[in-house]
Amino acid sequence: MCGIVAYLGNRTAFPILINGLKRLEYRGYDSAGIALYNDGELNIYKKKGKVKELAEHARDKEVAGTVGIGHTRWATHGKPDDINAHPHRSGNGRLTLIHNGIIENYELLKQALLKEGHTFESETDTEVLAHLIEELQQRDNLPIEEAVRIALTKVIGAYAIVVMDKNDPDKLVAARKASPLVIGIGDEEFFVASDPTPIAEYTQRVVFLNDEEIAVVTRQGELQIKNIGNEVQTPFIQELDLEIEMLEKGDYDYYMLKEIYEQPRTVADCMRGRVSAAEGWVRLGGVENQIERISKARRFIVAACGTSWHAGLIGEYLFEELARIPVEVEYASELRYRNPIIDENDVVIALSQSGETADTLAALELAKEKGAMIYGIVNAVGSSIARITDSGSYIHAGPEIGVASTKAFTGQVTLLTMMAISLGYKRGTIPRSYYLQLLEELNNIPAKIERVLEKTNDKIEYIAGEIKDATNALYLGRGYNFPIALEGALKLKEISYIHAEGYPAAEMKHGPIALIDENMPVIVIATNKSAYEKIVSNVQEVKARKGMIISVVKEGDTVIRDLSDYTIEIPDTDEPLTPLLSVIPLQLLSYHIAVMRGCDVDQPRNLAKSVTVE
Repeated sequence: MCGIVAYLGNRTAFPILINGLKRLEYRGYDSAGIALYNDGELNIYKKKGKVKELAEHARDKEVAGTVGIGHTRWATHGKPDDINAHPHRSGNGRLTLIHNGIIENYELLKQALLKEGHTFESETDTEVLAHLIEELQQRDNLPIEEAVRIALTKVIGAYAIVVMDKNDPDKLVAARKASPLVIGIGDEEFFVASDPTPIAEYTQRVVFLNDEEIAVVTRQGELQIKNIGNEVQTPFIQELDLEIEMLEKGDYDYYMLKEIYEQPRTVADCMRGRVSAAEGWVRLGGVENQIERISKARRFIVAACGTSWHAGLIGEYLFEELARIPVEVEYASELRYRNPIIDENDVVIALSQSGETADTLAALELAKEKGAMIYGIVNAVGSSIARITDSGSYIHAGPEIGVASTKAFTGQVTLLTMMAISLGYKRGTIPRSYYLQLLEELNNIPAKIERVLEKTNDKIEYIAGEIKDATNALYLGRGYNFPIALEGALKLKEISYIHAEGYPAAEMKHGPIALIDENMPVIVIATNKSAYEKIVSNVQEVKARKGMIISVVKEGDTVIRDLSDYTIEIPDTDEPLTPLLSVIPLQLLSYHIAVMRGCDVDQPRNLAKSVTVE
């Protein structure tokens, strides 16, 4: 969950590293640091806080050099402070290392190194790895790449590392296991990073390292990759398709707001070339290539975490209603630590924006061992989940920088919707007339999202001002909108730090109703055609207990409007598609409340975007 960036070439490294860390700051912002080598001198600058604090700290210091490494941290071992910040040095000061991941056996390694006379400055597992590499290098007089390789055979856990050797400054060594690392290839220069965002403005040619691969890059323009068994690997060079404008905030105050407003386009991009309402087809290459196995699956198991888990719950409603395939939605972190009943008749669908979520990856490895087919739905091209799957689809949402997911969520739901409609028609569980109706409505969704954004934002901002000081909130929904209630509550918790819970509306009577009083905002997602009268009854129950009712309804709904304190209207659509519209006001509501409370919307406390550690 930390961000890594490194450079070796002919340019001055410092601005590349600082700009790269700013691009990666969504991955961690507890502390940051850089190490630069120049003419025999190694300069290391580290600072608690965000990258801007590091840049200010280094402003009047020596920052020359054409090779360097940088890191932005999300703390695991050791509190966030200047000492625990990366980079970390070996005991003899020769090696400098940055690391993303967790070394699970670091304590055992540390005790062994202490007996050899090593001393440690920090509380981190990373410093232990630096000392381990030093010990092996000195003991057997090894080149840095060989010392790294042997050290990693003794490590248990996850890592993405870059190592710089003061005695061999024209070389960088990088390695990964269960944590992403990409190498950018320029003209006699190399870039190393946790993901492509710091690289895209310099080169479009990249190599995504595979698990247990070690790369060596040199100033002479050489790239060599070996696996941990010392076998030479052939690099697979890919071309990035990443627009720099997607990495900038533009005229928006926060990335999150920009990404909320990008959703008409990102949902359309997700569907582009895959749906034709006019010609009456929906085609997903990943499904078509495995149609026999997918359409005849005994059940689907969705593995996901956080917001992606909520998208998976919507997928459960979609697949079961439209395709009549049984679905179980699992927290990946729970699935991997029990002994689930999975076999070759199952399809496991992995949902992850980053494609690097550690728990989801581990759950997929378990499912593969049991013979299940793996279908990946991810955003990040070339990510670990994309490469481990048997088949899959990208959501094409573009880089999502805000920690609280918005456009990736609607992209996942769009992909699941297309998949369910396609399978429903192929399996004969929905008639052609309804199939064509759903395709037509799906085609209209981007324009309807645009309408929601244009028509509701000002009103939502006003409502946010009325409830921003609440300490608790309750979100209620039925059917397809129950997962939206969960997602709305999560967004409020993530970025405004208000405690919120999402519930099925009918479950309110079984406990949460005790919390309702005049100080409790209750957000009701009430766009359902089915069970509408039941939802009206739920709203009346809240009103009878003086709860403040904020309802999301279809345009023209007067019944629930008259019962509510505030009403937000969204366009009507077929019920399976309503989540794509009903989630938008909840994203805006959480955003405006967070801004009014003075919260850092894009980088909320204690959170990181890509959870690559367990």
